[in-house]
Amino acid sequence: MAEPESAPPPAPKPVAAGIPVKMVIIIVAGTLALGLGGAFVMFKFMAGEHGGESQKAEASVAKAAGPGETEAKHGGGKASSPGAIYEVEPFIVNLADTPEVRYLKLTVKLELENQDASAELASRVPQVRDTILVLLTSKDAASIRTPQGKFQLRDEITQRVNSLLPKPGVRAAYFTDFVVQ
Repeated sequence: MAEPESAPPPAPKPVAAGIPVKMVIIIVAGTLALGLGGAFVMFKFMAGEHGGESQKAEASVAKAAGPGETEAKHGGGKASSPGAIYEVEPFIVNLADTPEVRYLKLTVKLELENQDASAELASRVPQVRDTILVLLTSKDAASIRTPQGKFQLRDEITQRVNSLLPKPGVRAAYFTDFVVQ
C-alpha cells in the first residue's frame, strides 16, 4: 500500500496582529544597530571626559595654590623659556601601603632656573636623593595614582629640593617614568 504523501510544511505564520516574521527581524536588527551605535558614541564621550581629567586636576591644584603661587610657577603669567634639565637617577621604593606591599618606580627630571642650580644640585646628590626617597616612601598607592596626587607629589618634590639649595633654583619636577605595582 502506498502511503499518502505528507503535506508540505506550513508557511511561517505571521506573528501577533498580522506582523510578518521578516518585519520583526528587521525591527530587532535596527534596534540592535541603534543601541550599539549609541553605546559607541557614549563611550567616545566618556573617553573624551577622562582625557580632560588632568587639565581639571591641574586647574583644581592651581585654585588651591592661590593666584600668587600659580603665577610664580608659570613665570608670572609670561611665557618663560625652558630651563636646564637635571636628571635624577631612577627610584624604586616601597610605598606606605600596610596590608600589601606596593612598589613605585619613578624617574624624575628637574627643570632649573640656571646653570648655577645645576652645579649646586650636582654637589648635593645624596641629599637630593634622600629627601625624595623619604617623601616617596611616605606615600600610599591610592594617593599617588590620581592626577591630583601626581601633581601634589611633583610640587612636594620641587619644594623639598628647593629647601636644600641656598637659593631656590628648581622650577618644576617632571615624571618621565611612573609605575606603581
